[in-house]
Amino acid sequence: MTISTAAGDGGAGSPAAAPFQVPHEQDCDVFQEVLELVGRRWMGVILLAGARGAKRFSEYRRFIGGISDRMLSQRLKELESLGLLEREVVPTHPVQILYRPSVRGRGLLDALEPLVTWGHTHRDEGTPPQESAGAAETGR
Repeated sequence: MTISTAAGDGGAGSPAAAPFQVPHEQDCDVFQEVLELVGRRWMGVILLAGARGAKRFSEYRRFIGGISDRMLSQRLKELESLGLLEREVVPTHPVQILYRPSVRGRGLLDALEPLVTWGHTHRDEGTPPQESAGAAETGR
């Protein structure tokens, strides 16, 4: 799966944009893995909260409306185990636990930021994507 623009204007599939060529199947597999990771409930939003300045558990919870403490705790642990968040224990009384995006996590956020920008730009243009996809599947 090579992504390119029809005009050949230096899109992601152009030789200038791609430092190496990999088989299409590998591109598809990697693309799907990344989408599944950031598409899991709360994962992308938690990373975004960290990029926007959340450090403590309570700050993440305030940033992300509707998430339970249990789910936030679970997702923070998952993101840490994936190397996308760093966890720091500050030996104060009481102990403070701080989270921040790792170098790897910031790289992912840098890749996702254009999607956020695209979403803001196209948010109000017609039917939301999930509704139009559902209508297409059911033949409406």
